[in-house]
Amino acid sequence: MRLGLQLNYDDPAAAVALAAEADRLGLHSVWTTEAYGSDAVTPMAWIAARTERLLVGSAIMQIPARSPAATASTVATLDLLSGERVLLGLGTSGPQVVEGWHGQPWGKPLTRTREYVEIVRATLAREPLDFHGKEYDVPYTGAGATGLGKPLKLIIHPPRRSVPIYLAAIRPRNVALAAEIADGWLPTFFSPSRLSTIFAPGLEQGFARRGGRPADWDLAPIVPAVVGPDLQECRDKLRPLFALYVGGMGARKQNFYASLAARYGFEAEASRIQDLYLDGKHAEAAAAVPDALIDEVALVGDGSRVADRLDAWREAGVTTLILQTRQHEALELFAELVQ
Repeated sequence: MRLGLQLNYDDPAAAVALAAEADRLGLHSVWTTEAYGSDAVTPMAWIAARTERLLVGSAIMQIPARSPAATASTVATLDLLSGERVLLGLGTSGPQVVEGWHGQPWGKPLTRTREYVEIVRATLAREPLDFHGKEYDVPYTGAGATGLGKPLKLIIHPPRRSVPIYLAAIRPRNVALAAEIADGWLPTFFSPSRLSTIFAPGLEQGFARRGGRPADWDLAPIVPAVVGPDLQECRDKLRPLFALYVGGMGARKQNFYASLAARYGFEAEASRIQDLYLDGKHAEAAAAVPDALIDEVALVGDGSRVADRLDAWREAGVTTLILQTRQHEALELFAELVQ
């Protein structure tokens, strides 16, 4: 099992400093993210310029934020400058961000993702871009088209004609798509104990459509982590994060993280967290996050407890454990435990 680090998007300077520590400790990769603040690409470039060994990934670059060709150009450029260290994580985000921030229709995210990945791969392979699907039409032939567009191909020569592509997914059909077309899967709030019941059906369906699971397919969950001697204090530090996602990442009737918590058996708790959070009672929402939910999807506590809990992730077949933490001491501990 390899070790990665997801960087927060609210303090890019602190994130870059933590990435330098990850490089020193010999971690496999660092992953940037974006919502509707700092972007994922700029920190990737900055970190790649200041490190030597770390792979730099996006977890995630938002599909509605960029055309497939723009993403392919970005990846090709970063891969050229970084010495082939780029990992491309993609995701659709949710309707609140897609429509409220990017001004794009939510539409059919599964179809859009499938077509997006196909176009990115073709562009990186320097094939002429000629794609006419349900979501993307390149060269554009629709209303207002001049008819002057022609299939173009990447004019730079990237060192790799393909890079590993990961998909963020937690819903069954999205998980199946990740298994079918991606090189890896980036689940958030992943429960290793629920793999066989919650996620396995989608994975099996996707691998069946693919013709089998590739040997190098990467299961890379993003795992919140806080280490310290006081277990309850460690949990408390994560409660606001859980309250934000379960309570505020989406609308009252459509929140993917609240739905996931419900599928884990925390339906009543998720509903209460969401009601409190959307009513502006953020502290009360955080207090309502159950210990059992945190323990199921996060790694918290002292070194001995964390070491014991790591076995569940190993047994679930996790190949890259991506820590979501701001603690230097957590990085040092996990670097010792995951080798």
